[in-house]
Amino acid sequence: MPSSVLWAVDLFGRVYTLSTAGQYWELCKDTQLEFKRVSAATQCCWGIACDNQVYVYMCASDVPIRRQEEAYENQRWNPVGGFCEKLLPSDRWPWSDVTGLQHRPLEEVAMLPSPHWEWESDWYVDENFGGEPTEKGGWTYAMDFPATYTRDKKWNSYVRRRRWIRYRRYKSCDTWAKIPSKDDPKQLPDPFNDLSVGGWEITDEPMGHLSVWAVSLQGKVWYRDDVSHLNPEGSSWSHVDTPGEVVQISCGPHDLLWATLWEGQALVREGINRNSPKGSSWCLVEPPTPENGIMHVSVGVGVVWAVTKDHKVWFRRGINSHNPCGTSWIEMVGEMMMVNVGLNDQVWGIGWEDRAVYFRQGVTPSELSGKTWKAIVASRECDRSHSGSSSSLLSAGCFFGDEVRVGGDSCAPSDTDASSDAERPGPEQPDPAESPQSPSSSKGGSASGPGTGTRESTEHAAEGVSLADQTPGSEPRHGPAELPWTSIDLKEPKKAAPSQSAPSFPETAGLSPLGMLPLGLEEPYCAEDHPLWAGVSGGGCAVEAHTVLKWFTVQSGLSSSAHTLSLSMTPAQTATWRKQIFQQLTERTKRELENFRHYEQAVEQSVWVKTGALQWWCDWKPHKWVDVRVALEQFTGHDGARDSILFIYYVALEEKKYLHVFLNEVTTLVPVLNEAKHSFALYTPERTRQRWPVRLAAATEQDMNDWLALLNLSCCESRRVLGRPSLQAIWSVTCKGDIFVSEPSPDLEAPEHQLPCDQMFWRQMGGHLRVVEASGQGVVWGIGYNGTAWVYTGGYGGGCFQGLASSTGNIYPQSDVRCVYIYENQRWNPVTGYTSRGLPTDRYMWSDASGLQECTKAGTKPPSLQWTWVSDWSVDFAVPGGTDQEGWQYASDFPSSYHGYKTMRDFVRRRCWARKCKLVTSGPWLEVAPIGLGDVSIIPEGPGANGSGHSIALWAVSDKGDVLCRLGVSELNPAGSSWLHVGTDQPFVSVSIGGNYQVWAVARDGSAFYRGSVSPSQPAGDRWHHIPSPSKQRLQQVSVGHTSVYAVDENGNLWYRQGVTSSYPQGSSWEHVSNNVRRVSVGPLDQVWVIANKVQGSHSLSRGTVCHRTGVQPLEPKGQGWDYGIGGGWDHISIRANATRASKSAPQETAGKQGLPSGPSSVASALQEAVGPVCC
Repeated sequence: MPSSVLWAVDLFGRVYTLSTAGQYWELCKDTQLEFKRVSAATQCCWGIACDNQVYVYMCASDVPIRRQEEAYENQRWNPVGGFCEKLLPSDRWPWSDVTGLQHRPLEEVAMLPSPHWEWESDWYVDENFGGEPTEKGGWTYAMDFPATYTRDKKWNSYVRRRRWIRYRRYKSCDTWAKIPSKDDPKQLPDPFNDLSVGGWEITDEPMGHLSVWAVSLQGKVWYRDDVSHLNPEGSSWSHVDTPGEVVQISCGPHDLLWATLWEGQALVREGINRNSPKGSSWCLVEPPTPENGIMHVSVGVGVVWAVTKDHKVWFRRGINSHNPCGTSWIEMVGEMMMVNVGLNDQVWGIGWEDRAVYFRQGVTPSELSGKTWKAIVASRECDRSHSGSSSSLLSAGCFFGDEVRVGGDSCAPSDTDASSDAERPGPEQPDPAESPQSPSSSKGGSASGPGTGTRESTEHAAEGVSLADQTPGSEPRHGPAELPWTSIDLKEPKKAAPSQSAPSFPETAGLSPLGMLPLGLEEPYCAEDHPLWAGVSGGGCAVEAHTVLKWFTVQSGLSSSAHTLSLSMTPAQTATWRKQIFQQLTERTKRELENFRHYEQAVEQSVWVKTGALQWWCDWKPHKWVDVRVALEQFTGHDGARDSILFIYYVALEEKKYLHVFLNEVTTLVPVLNEAKHSFALYTPERTRQRWPVRLAAATEQDMNDWLALLNLSCCESRRVLGRPSLQAIWSVTCKGDIFVSEPSPDLEAPEHQLPCDQMFWRQMGGHLRVVEASGQGVVWGIGYNGTAWVYTGGYGGGCFQGLASSTGNIYPQSDVRCVYIYENQRWNPVTGYTSRGLPTDRYMWSDASGLQECTKAGTKPPSLQWTWVSDWSVDFAVPGGTDQEGWQYASDFPSSYHGYKTMRDFVRRRCWARKCKLVTSGPWLEVAPIGLGDVSIIPEGPGANGSGHSIALWAVSDKGDVLCRLGVSELNPAGSSWLHVGTDQPFVSVSIGGNYQVWAVARDGSAFYRGSVSPSQPAGDRWHHIPSPSKQRLQQVSVGHTSVYAVDENGNLWYRQGVTSSYPQGSSWEHVSNNVRRVSVGPLDQVWVIANKVQGSHSLSRGTVCHRTGVQPLEPKGQGWDYGIGGGWDHISIRANATRASKSAPQETAGKQGLPSGPSSVASALQEAVGPVCC
């Protein structure tokens, strides 16, 4: 995930930002203003300056903020002079908006709303109408106002209009822009006291919307209307009535809004939604204690934090979208001046006594209250040059070895000593790379107190006390090692208040100057060394659980106590003392182990068992869910090899039975997401051929994720497949958006003793995509259901795979949006017209597209429990065939060819309804903004390619049908730098680039095109060559390998392009290969893999199956048969990264040892051969 920033204001009104990837506070670029309050969002920050005016700071981005202004010129035909601006008294204005109700002359529209905007160009006429060019002048004609306009002038066209367009650009980026005041001065909320920004994730709200709330000194609440990304200033302030005088307000990213009253109570706004972003009513919430009212409140997505007048911190329990008021208060340890809830419900605060910024650690979706406060000790960039006399010299000596001398002639230890010491941590010294939860950091402190600085005895080694913090090559630390998070610092609200004395920790009793502060504050804070803060805002700061922050370590110099301790010994003495301790520890280890060398190993293997209660979809009829007990046994031998068995215990006919699955035989684990069960499936080669996996279901989503992560990790350990995928990996995507990879075997493309597809092992990667495309250079791109492009970061895991099953880095949040469609069907009745009462043989009146399944608005659920609705049902007007004004399509009967107009023979009609749903997960993917894509293709690495030094060619088709070429793509920069538009005369739907820069594409009308002269020096080529599609067929996808070109049409037919040569790359004709194909992928070896629509197994039928074309040879490029692999439910595959060739001298017995067919008869039984066009 890209770095984000934390905003803060010090007591002098200066605004600073702290990046999640940085370690210094950076002063805001615009330093002319002094601020009292700031409230940040992802791309902007609002603030109240000392002049009591509101300012907004928009962060600059690659895509400028542009706003289109339009005005319509209207004319009526006159018998004398023709069309003129003289209209009838009942007509609209000569210059108006699109409705004609608002007067919009060009000279008034030309007035910019504020000085922060500038015009990009002058007014010009829009000469396009409905995607087609109009006559010169851009006029559209109609019979009267208002009516349906056409671009052609007819004999009854009495009125006409044309649209004038002009764009304005927001220019005040990376600077504080004053919000203009155009309202009545008597009603302005002046001066302001507080403000809050949020609401960018209100359900169903358009993208880029912001809710800005403010409070005046008179206690009135104001709302800024029409604030969005395209209108960052908003339009005007509107007053919102409150039952009392408000002193402070906080708005969350969703629909949560709290405010505090002067009397100490809290107000909660109810009824906030898309139609009413201001809400409808207030609800009063009492403070935690009657004697101390609420002073400050901050809200997030589902949490509320508050600070009372005695500076105690409270957490509100039971907050959710259905109950924004919550249930009760829980007191948290610590005294704060204010708190702020940011993205992902992370919490920051300003300490009451030291005015330091604190971060709440341990905040997760399952533990929203967090665990402890930790001070942010990052210094300001302006302070980096102020080091401080001898202490900073000693610190520099620790960092730079013998380059800095400390006093007299004694010099710091050499680099050799520093590196050797750094590689020999003390017995209790934590590894700097370990997390705070690691075992090495749970032993207590690792820095001694002031009174133990000059002691040089071996007792330090036995007790785990060392001077590791002052050694060369190690980072100086601010205070001791952190204590473990053994518990959460919560307090019940009605218990007696604890004493203000510091808690006693026996193991750190001597560390009080550098150890824990009272009230659970984990790190000390020196006010004289750090700025004093007045406010903090984390609304634009995204901190995940895996994020490693550099905010909590001092980067220059040590604390005063540490300096006093370190100056008692010279660096040379420290190095000598450390070497003596290391030698003594080494001798003791040898002495203790020598006495046990003659013992035999007592335990050769260990057994680990996990049990649980699940449900199993039984194998016999009638098939139903059966309650079972599940046990996973994992064996670890003395050589470290692991193997696991999954036992499923069930009861059949009052008899206890079980079945078992060896995890080293499992080929994949697939989440089976539906609206009723949290289930997943286990596939083995045998069950893949049967098309009948082992299906298990858990009671909750968390249980399913735990079992999936554990079983996936056990499968990977059994097969010794861990870490990130190789560069040659095969990628695939299921119809649910889950991403899987398989490491290719050299025998996968072998001409003899070929590895069957059903023995391939697929492991799941984190994230959610619709399309994935890989190349042998390590560049992998994906496309979500909403068209968002994503690039692979090199990690693995994410989503439900956490801990050992996931990498610690390169995992970022990911979201996806898709539409669910249902159809409203009606039949014509001679008496009542079209009604919802059909014939007995008709389809359901509310159904899916096929009409075979009933789908009502109330009964239709999101695709799975991981999706949530984000919009209401609305009519979809963009269906193929067109619609009328109400969205209806007409036909003679069900099913038939639908059209968007009614004729005398149309007795049925249907209307498509759409609703959006959203999924939020995580994975090793980074978003590539801002253009949405429909298809993407990366040039495959050909056989024997060693890299030419050129950028990697990547072509794509946008969701609007534009063809794009990505520039600057490389192994070090897989996301590339910019898009290059490639001109076309019609929208495209698919593109593929193969070996030797062959670029093929498919247009929306089903025809194919070849792009000529594409090369590294000319990445976009020069022109398109039209390739006719197969007779009576419309192509929808194309894939190009090293020399082969394959395409799939709308009817599922697979076609091969004959006659493609280097001298004639367009080829000569299309030749049919197979039917029943949904998707094709051609690799760098011209290997062909497809997603088959239907495959019949011995037990069941699967839809969406991975199939491999066998017998592909240079003299037989179309192959001979099909080998069926994993399925069903697969929707996409990319073989384009696999250039692994089989060894020519592979012995036959080697294949037999690997479990592969050892003879021609075995090969024939393992592969389902077919000659000619086949139905997979």
